[in-house]
Amino acid sequence: MSVFTKIITGEIPSYKVAENDDFIAFLDINPNAKGHTLVVPKKEVDKVFDLSKEEYNALMSFSYEVAKAIEKAVPCLRVGMSVIGLEVPHVHVHLIPLNEMADIQFSKKVKLSNEEFNSLAASIAKNF
Repeated sequence: MSVFTKIITGEIPSYKVAENDDFIAFLDINPNAKGHTLVVPKKEVDKVFDLSKEEYNALMSFSYEVAKAIEKAVPCLRVGMSVIGLEVPHVHVHLIPLNEMADIQFSKKVKLSNEEFNSLAASIAKNF
């Protein structure tokens, strides 16, 4: 069982920003930038291209809606998207508010307090 499945089932807490029957979006706890959000299918699948075309398209559609909510809640030039999938064997899309190229490089991280995470998650969720 992946760490994301444990988040989905509630075994591990998260800063959830959006959810439907098939997907969940929550703040990355080790973010590249303030507002860095992960979008995850509730069905545990290792690789993005192992999803059916329908599941893939639904993931991208849900990610689009979350990205639009992030843009309204977090000041940024744009929201970038990355699908890497090496760190957790469960499909996930990184949505990262970008103000500079370094924000998407996964080498620079920001630290947020629990209060900042909660406030940010509520702000994004309000715009979803």
